Amino acid sequence: MGFTGGGGRSSHEILAELHESLDRRHRPEDVAELVLQALEGRLTRRERVVLGRAARHSWLRSAWFSSMPADYARPVGGSRQVAAATRLFERSLEVDPDDPRALLEFAAALGAPMRWTPDRTDFLADRLDRHARDAAGMDLSKRQYNRRFRMLRRLAAKAGVLGAEQDKRRLLMVGVTGFGAGIPRERFLADADAACFVAYYTARRKLRREFSLAGRDNPFDEVAAVLLDRCADSSDWWMIAQVRTTPDVLERLTEEERGRLLGQWSAVMRESAALLRACRPGGVDRASMIVRRGDDSTTWNNLAGAYNAARAGWLACLASLDALELLEVACPGKAMRLMAADLAAWHRGTGGGLDPGTAVWAALPPPWEVLDGTASCTRADVEAACRAAGLDPEKSGWTAPAARRGVAAFRPTPELVHGVSIADPVWASLLRRAGVFSGKRVDPELLPEVCHGLASGIVISDLP
Repeated sequence: MGFTGGGGRSSHEILAELHESLDRRHRPEDVAELVLQALEGRLTRRERVVLGRAARHSWLRSAWFSSMPADYARPVGGSRQVAAATRLFERSLEVDPDDPRALLEFAAALGAPMRWTPDRTDFLADRLDRHARDAAGMDLSKRQYNRRFRMLRRLAAKAGVLGAEQDKRRLLMVGVTGFGAGIPRERFLADADAACFVAYYTARRKLRREFSLAGRDNPFDEVAAVLLDRCADSSDWWMIAQVRTTPDVLERLTEEERGRLLGQWSAVMRESAALLRACRPGGVDRASMIVRRGDDSTTWNNLAGAYNAARAGWLACLASLDALELLEVACPGKAMRLMAADLAAWHRGTGGGLDPGTAVWAALPPPWEVLDGTASCTRADVEAACRAAGLDPEKSGWTAPAARRGVAAFRPTPELVHGVSIADPVWASLLRRAGVFSGKRVDPELLPEVCHGLASGIVISDLP
């Protein structure tokens, strides 16, 4: 799970572990257990009871070891390429293989004697011929020169891929935690009450989507409400605003802080919208947004989540600054997620239909075209599209911050396999390994066990 438990540790050590959870995917009940330990002796009876209801489902108390990963996939660094280049060039240099810029600098240093630079990597156009190599004083055969040139190209390519994947993961984290993953450790440790709220609330925001006709649970549950109520006027509200951009939090900030937060959200909107443009699936009907075989729906949905979270934060900051009139000039719309065909069919079969927002999305220019100025989309345009789809543009969050939702009751984290709830983590691990519910062919060697498990009622969520 990644948690080490109490064991007589200090509050400072437990808070440090909570800080590490911001960039990972730990269950809220496990975070609640750590919060109880971090705030031991400082909680009221009611606070202990509310936190205890969640913590009783933690792995420390129930010995429940989830089969679901406790972290988001991390890009693979360039250690292998660095080791291969070091052997080939017979030259050892200090380099951080997980830093794309450092990888490029490493490649440039190795390539300097060959007059190679990261902007000249074309194997046909940029290699030196024999006369140029002789003039540069290179004592290399053509074969050895070509081997080194190819290695440098691979290093440069790895740096580019690594940088792109790190950007995607960073935006994924923005989509699920706001700017929580970037909170400095020192600032987090300096305010235990604010830190505990941030850690628990972000854990709730990171819950996986369930394959269901219902919408997502409200991440602000009774435990989060208790922890936020503990935060006083002297608490670090700027840190809290990094993960919860709501009027009750924004009103605690100065106007300068709200403007700075507005700039942060605006920058993420533009970055994620540009990446959405680059990865948009070809051939997908914008009026249905049903994923087709071969589409990279994971990347699209992660980027759409980051864009929509940034857009919601941007609108909230505009409202807090009384600046929503700026939408009269430009009002980029939301980005809709791609939906699995079987879930869409389930919605239709039960008398439902597509999210009405899909029709609004299809009627408006793509947000990247609005943000780069190639298309016009004003608040009036969005309002007209919302009315045509039967939506209130303000209450649905298209032209104003979305309406506040009530406080949700705590619910233990379900064990999921591709969004389907499974009664037992051991069975969940087997089903995931077999490829069940993935849309792919089930492993024939595991098929007998899978059929037995499915017949035994291990699936506890509704299915089409």
